[in-house]
Amino acid sequence: MARKYFGTDGIRGETNKGAMTAAMAMRVAQAAGAHFRRGDHRHRVVIGKDTRLSGYMVENALVAGFTSMGVNVIQTGPLPTPAIAMLTREMRADLGVMISASHNPYQDNGIKLFGPDGFKLSDEDEAAIEALIDQEPELVPASEIGRARRIEDSRGRYIHAVKQSVSDKTRFDDLKVVVDCANGAAYQVAPSAIWELGAEVITLGVDPDGTNINDGVGSTSLDAVKAKVIETGADIGIALDGDADRLIVIDEKGEAVDGDQIMASIATRMAEKGQLRGGGVVATVMSNLGLERYLEGKGLTLERTKVGDRYVLGRMRSGGFNVGGEQSGHMILLDHATTGDGTVAAMRVLASLVRSKRPASEELRMFEPVPQLLKNVRYDGASPLDAETVKAAIRDAERALAGKGRLVIRASGTEPLIRVMAEGDDAGEVEQVVDTVCDAVRAAS
Repeated sequence: MARKYFGTDGIRGETNKGAMTAAMAMRVAQAAGAHFRRGDHRHRVVIGKDTRLSGYMVENALVAGFTSMGVNVIQTGPLPTPAIAMLTREMRADLGVMISASHNPYQDNGIKLFGPDGFKLSDEDEAAIEALIDQEPELVPASEIGRARRIEDSRGRYIHAVKQSVSDKTRFDDLKVVVDCANGAAYQVAPSAIWELGAEVITLGVDPDGTNINDGVGSTSLDAVKAKVIETGADIGIALDGDADRLIVIDEKGEAVDGDQIMASIATRMAEKGQLRGGGVVATVMSNLGLERYLEGKGLTLERTKVGDRYVLGRMRSGGFNVGGEQSGHMILLDHATTGDGTVAAMRVLASLVRSKRPASEELRMFEPVPQLLKNVRYDGASPLDAETVKAAIRDAERALAGKGRLVIRASGTEPLIRVMAEGDDAGEVEQVVDTVCDAVRAAS
């Protein structure tokens, strides 16, 4: 059954429209508050946000909704998504909420929910909350309305937790690090955590004004951090996104290092120490074939899931893995966080540089990616993937790549787009395959 409000990562959209109005935020809070009632104790929710202008509106609407259901609210102010997951668990809250649209522009916003264990909600929980959103809430009596308060030490708590992800003997004294926070949620905590371990920190994207989140900075706009690394002669650049749950690294030559290479590096070092669980890594269907071949050469496996860190995390938990992520930069290290955490992943990368005494261009280039091409085709009406001509084109493409590459076709979960990705050893063949399938999709649209 298709979900009405929740997408692959909570509820998201343009603010003051559709599902992202103040009224809807209040209804979401009331529904979530009702769903997570358990026992007679005074219930509690932790609410954090990134730096979007609309965060004030959404936060206040959520506070109104939760308190009307008798839930006490703890507000943290701007903090990364993984910090809210951590605080939800550590403060014994019944629920956690992050207000963010991640890497989207400031006009968008979103609501992500975490259960009392700090993990994102299951599909079943989201479906139950959706059903309650459209019902009139059962408000508590006036004497039971909840209270709201802000906690002032939330940043310090998260910084302490981040530093615990590396050995207490690890120091970054000899590293010069550019830290790009995308004018987002980590603009204070990420530079502070890295500086506290001794690195010389050069900051970018740490001046949020409510409308500049992800604007020309961060993990989806790498030109600024690449230029700053070269200009300052830095050893490495760290680029986070708006809610700091993803990481892209820039080496000392100004070249980007994506999530596949970061996963390969972290998994390799952990395997060498006997710390890697599950016998390999969990990633999505979009991760490069080169990563799979590299891990196989190390006697490790790559398990693939659908696109979305929630699916990666689900497989990690069911299979006993502790390293997983996405090519786009979501790094999930379950020994230290219950969701993707760009700052924790950055700390692990920096620690590996210190130990190896090698430049980032060597330490983080674990394999040679095979040629990979992704194209999007917009369509109107029904999905063109049901057309026989498209199915035939896909079958032909799969035969062409059999044994030497992969083809991944998927519909976007948020837009009327068909995403066509292929990879293989022959770049020309990959391009021809992608173009042929895209042509078939267009013709059927």
